[in-house]
Amino acid sequence: MKYRRLGKTNLNVSEIGFGGEWLERHPAEDGIALIRHAGEQGINIIDCWMADPKSRDIIGQAIAPRRDEWYVQGHIGSTWQNGQYVRTRDMQFVKPAFEDLLGRIGGGYIDLGMIHYVDSLEDWNTCMNTEYIDYVKALHEQGLIRHIGLSTHNPRIAKMAAETDFVEMILFSINPAFDMKPASESLDTLFGEYEQGLSGIDPERAALYRLCEERDVGITVMKGFFGGALFDPKRSPFGAAFTPCQCIHYALTRPGVCSILCGYDTAEQVDEALSYETATDEEKDYASVIASAPLHASRGQCTYCGHCSPCPMEIDIAMVNKFYDLAVSQPEVPESVRAHYKSLGHTASECIGCRGCEERCPFEVPVAERMEKTAALFGM
Repeated sequence: MKYRRLGKTNLNVSEIGFGGEWLERHPAEDGIALIRHAGEQGINIIDCWMADPKSRDIIGQAIAPRRDEWYVQGHIGSTWQNGQYVRTRDMQFVKPAFEDLLGRIGGGYIDLGMIHYVDSLEDWNTCMNTEYIDYVKALHEQGLIRHIGLSTHNPRIAKMAAETDFVEMILFSINPAFDMKPASESLDTLFGEYEQGLSGIDPERAALYRLCEERDVGITVMKGFFGGALFDPKRSPFGAAFTPCQCIHYALTRPGVCSILCGYDTAEQVDEALSYETATDEEKDYASVIASAPLHASRGQCTYCGHCSPCPMEIDIAMVNKFYDLAVSQPEVPESVRAHYKSLGHTASECIGCRGCEERCPFEVPVAERMEKTAALFGM
């Protein structure tokens, strides 16, 4: 298992995580065994947005023997009212729901206290201008939550969160299909109809990933499989099927992303996700699927897929492109980006213009031209 630093939290999280959404539909003992199996394979981050007591108990009991080795994303504002889940900012429900979460998860703390599911500007304003946010910050000051995060499906809300001085990480929905859709305040639109001729990553979403990378706000990923629709060419908006490994690799190659939280029903599904860690480049290759898909028409946009390798000058072309995109998105090159670029073993100035990388690029990116621009921008 590989681990990544979750932004400014400084937590080292497994790049393959555990989304707990499906736990409620299984017997408790099966859910406990499933989580423990995942932990034995090196998974150490789990999301608990669920408000129902059963799911919370399963997680708490499963991780109890190794509580200090697990990082729990626990959501503030996810409540259980009259036997059903209700998202709310009403403190008469928010406080007891969090106290219930704290008690059932165990250990006396929640690692990542998540401002739960903010998709609209109205809800953002409610969260940020009422006693709700005071409560979240108080929990942090008391050590009951060790870090503050936020979950959203809307890149505009995620951007505002990343620009605060207290949100340290974001749980965001990322997959190849969602990335083609513009921002929306309704999750339903992301799962809705897709127009033919999808043409690349939405600029706001691409800008969000760059912002999070620049500001050291770590991203964990939800809905990485598009509800399983990406595995079926008849349901896929691309008219072509992806594998779980390809979806995982897509998410993990976005700037700022640290972990993808997959949903599991069985130990075999855990093992299938974990096979990513030993997969070949061919097995990870999402770019060829996108580029050859009948309902996709993206050209000229670098997705950092790595098809351009190997470079005869040993330049990590995908990383150079990533730092170039990060740099040009700002009025001035951020010092953090400049430092990361300089730390590369080989920089764009070493490009000899052979264009072998361009022949391999499935999106027809003018790599040699971008290397020239990058060398001029960074001076090396």
